[in-house]
Amino acid sequence: MILPDFFNLKLMGVKKEVLVVFFLVVCWVSGQDRKSKGDGYFFAYAYQDAVSAYENDLTKGITLSTRQYRNLADAYFKLERFDKATEIYLQLFANDSLVTDFHLNRLLQGLDRIADHERVYTFLKEEDLKFSKELMENSDFNVQLLRSGEGIPELDFQIFNLQSNSPQSDFSPAFYGSKLLFTSGRPVGKRKKYVPAGEAYLDIFEGTIGQNGDISNSNPFQEIAKSEYHKATPYFSEALNSVFYVLSNTSEGELEFDDSGKNALGIGVQQLDGSFTMVWKDLATSFYYPFYDEDSGRLYFAANLEGGFGGTDLYYVYTNNGQVMSAPKNLGARVNSPGNEIAPYIFEGTLYFASDVFYGLGGMDIYRANTSDEDNFSIPVNLGRQINSPEDDFGLIIKNEGEGLLGYFSSNRPGGIGGDDIYGFLMEEKPGLKTLVLEGQVINIATENSVPGAIVRVLSVEGDPIKEVVSDAEGNYRIEIPWREEVILETTKERYSMYSQQFKGEAIEQVAGAQNIPIIGYDNLVEEKEGQTVLQLKKFFFDKGKSTVNRTIALELDKVVEAVKAFPAMQLRIETHTDSRGGSANNFRLTQSRSDAIKQYLISQGVPSGTILYAVGYGEDKILNNCTNGVFCLEMLHRKNQRSLVVVLNDNILFD
Repeated sequence: MILPDFFNLKLMGVKKEVLVVFFLVVCWVSGQDRKSKGDGYFFAYAYQDAVSAYENDLTKGITLSTRQYRNLADAYFKLERFDKATEIYLQLFANDSLVTDFHLNRLLQGLDRIADHERVYTFLKEEDLKFSKELMENSDFNVQLLRSGEGIPELDFQIFNLQSNSPQSDFSPAFYGSKLLFTSGRPVGKRKKYVPAGEAYLDIFEGTIGQNGDISNSNPFQEIAKSEYHKATPYFSEALNSVFYVLSNTSEGELEFDDSGKNALGIGVQQLDGSFTMVWKDLATSFYYPFYDEDSGRLYFAANLEGGFGGTDLYYVYTNNGQVMSAPKNLGARVNSPGNEIAPYIFEGTLYFASDVFYGLGGMDIYRANTSDEDNFSIPVNLGRQINSPEDDFGLIIKNEGEGLLGYFSSNRPGGIGGDDIYGFLMEEKPGLKTLVLEGQVINIATENSVPGAIVRVLSVEGDPIKEVVSDAEGNYRIEIPWREEVILETTKERYSMYSQQFKGEAIEQVAGAQNIPIIGYDNLVEEKEGQTVLQLKKFFFDKGKSTVNRTIALELDKVVEAVKAFPAMQLRIETHTDSRGGSANNFRLTQSRSDAIKQYLISQGVPSGTILYAVGYGEDKILNNCTNGVFCLEMLHRKNQRSLVVVLNDNILFD
């Protein structure tokens, strides 16, 4: 597999068994390291030689330092001797010795390779590792998705190994019009050999894409500046008519080293009708897999910069026509992990990338994450066993082709031609496991304002909770779960109505994506009036001497119906009052008749009869002004006493 420092990382095809036997239960010391031949081999990426040298020290009774012992574990890991590597990582972890999140990820990868997922998650729970909330959410989601089998589409496609692959490493495909650019370690002419890989220094090649997606006529790409050293991982920008790629840092044609003797990789851009520009160069830091997003002007890449989350992380910089105009910005904990992330590629709003995070299928897997805005990503979802394998899979690219899609990726899975091969695929739908995404705003329908702090849940049809989030300061929420054919979406907040809706069949396809949730605040429905809590209604009047609910009254009473639907635990009293004109007994009968009419209308519209505890006519007993019997008053003052109220009797305990 070509990992982030792919030009330096491992001896291709070297997996010799070490014949030295030694006890792993050894002592190690911190502080000043004793020099060992293993150190030199390790930092020259000669991992087999490093293992032999360190083991030779141990058999002689020479104590390794903590750092050297960790180097030995790392060397085992690179040689895929996961049992040996994991045993050392566990001992280092038990002694709290130099186990970074990056090495914890390797420890978990090793456990997964030699045991199974269950042991990994037992270790996670028992040791209470302080990984980020995002990482654990990503882990739980992907494990559930891969284990359940739900959301795995039946895509009719086949993956094919390109005929143009060589016995050397071929990887990092990139579209170039009707051609494909790619990286290869195949020898051409008298190119120098890169010793750790045993291959020629990497170079960029081009081949012609045939109708079936296979590649023919592969030759060195002649449109970029010549160099005897590494040139790799190209990306062609049609808008800029330029090719971005990584290359060895050189000065006057020779390798350039930092103060520690390290040669790193920079990012260059070659205008195909113009000049070459070194976009990013740092003698102490390598940059990998450039990708230029023409819509945003961002240049994405992978690098192991200070302050990252683990090994190589994904970053972007803003550019002006490809020239860097900002500092690197990390894509954050939702995308980056304690492991290595490489090979970013954006297609139709979806970010594809590769990661060797511990919860994958093995080695490096390809993931996709959708973007809801420019810096927020959904949970990265493993593309599943149709693309990923127990080995290393990375560098996926995809584009529309006819009525379907054409894509390529790299893998070192068994059955290939070389160390890493490029594979192609033709399909009708985007690859990957299907998920259900629900997102939008929680809205107070009384004010049309957003509601922060609301609890939004997705439940199974049996009512079991699947996932829960809280709406943010702008009322936004987002939930992504493995695909289900039927779910219940529920929202609650103190002093707000509850929302609950079941989706299935065609409805669940329609709801996937934007789904605003309407709720209403209790305090938007009630007011204080005459020393009690009543539902807010516009004042209405019955016809003179009548108790019939007319259309105007019905429109207001419908608000009561909706309030009870929103808060079904309400207990109500209907009370009606009139003015002092007319006989007292007649006024009692009239107001009681009106309260009864209101009650009957509400029941006819679905309000449970048990919700209305009382319907009372008070006649002229509760006059609000001085318009009592015998007092002359204007009509407007008499009408003030004509009123109906719907009182909430249990307001003080409704939310206890």
